[in-house]
Amino acid sequence: QVIKCKAAVLWELNKPFSIEEVEVAPPKAHEVRIKTKEYVQYNPSETKKNLCGGSAVKNLPANTGNVEESVLSSSPGDKVIPLFIPQCGKCNVCKHPEANLCLKFQLKEPRGTLNDGTCRFTCRGKPIHHFLGTSTFTQYTVVDEMSVAKIHADSPLEKVCLIGCGFSTGYGSAVKIAKVTQGSTCAVFGLGGVGLSVIMGCKAAGAARIIAVDINKDKFARAKQVGATECINPQDYEKPIEEVLKEVSGGGVDFSFEVIGRLDTMMSALLCCQEAYGVSVIVGVPPHAQNISMNPMLLLTGRTWKGAIFGGFKSKESVPKLVTDFMAKKFSLDQLITHVLPLEKINEGFDLLRSGMSVRTILTF
Repeated sequence: QVIKCKAAVLWELNKPFSIEEVEVAPPKAHEVRIKTKEYVQYNPSETKKNLCGGSAVKNLPANTGNVEESVLSSSPGDKVIPLFIPQCGKCNVCKHPEANLCLKFQLKEPRGTLNDGTCRFTCRGKPIHHFLGTSTFTQYTVVDEMSVAKIHADSPLEKVCLIGCGFSTGYGSAVKIAKVTQGSTCAVFGLGGVGLSVIMGCKAAGAARIIAVDINKDKFARAKQVGATECINPQDYEKPIEEVLKEVSGGGVDFSFEVIGRLDTMMSALLCCQEAYGVSVIVGVPPHAQNISMNPMLLLTGRTWKGAIFGGFKSKESVPKLVTDFMAKKFSLDQLITHVLPLEKINEGFDLLRSGMSVRTILTF
């Protein structure tokens, strides 16, 4: 049956969300309709262009939503987390042991639909597009079976929702993509929710020094709480930040992470790495339709420049394992959650995020 429920709908780019009543069609074959319980927003310093008017929201009107959320399955009662990167298990990428960018993923060419090319939302008689196959600013949503992961029945939804995107992206960038080593020195550019998660991953991997870099000094205390050993504000120096980092690390850091999405900081993160063996990972989403120029000698000497989405984790199989690790107290998520708001205050939540006053905001339903 069709379900009528409350949802936040984005009718125009760069405009506030509107709370509407939407109609949610029943799932088709290989789809799941789920009831949303809690939801966490992106940090705008990392990915605001995707939610507030960028390339990932090009089909409007759209029932847009982040993928960092915890939900309760509407039929069997299972707790699940929707996945913005699906895992079909059949394509060449899914079969590759080190890759996770399933060929069903819609980020490069978002269609605003489920896998069969159609939508499940209607509002005011108009079809409402899906956001990256999830759409979770709504009391009910429909996702493809390959885009949902069942999690531990006792997991606290208000915390493990972070594992749906931001935490896993940062944590995995350190432990899985960079493969941070025991006793190493790391530099993390950008101290939003994902950047803090990178720091947590570096600490878990045994890094001896974790240098946090940001122009907002208000973020330094929290960065140290999650594992940073020192914090640097580039505005405090007259020389480029990469030179500062090379000096304080004795020639260059072992691992660096760009978690902002700026071309200039991507270059700084690469340049601050030890030229013979440093590894730099791009985590932040870069500006749309912009390119970066670099001298190939920066890599020929031995540096490695890498990138990955969702921390390189295969979504459907890795998310349940990460939730289990959380339940086993292998990491904490408390320091990443700063605000809790009802769905009706969604626009206030985005204001908090844009102002830098929050790390992660949970929306409740």
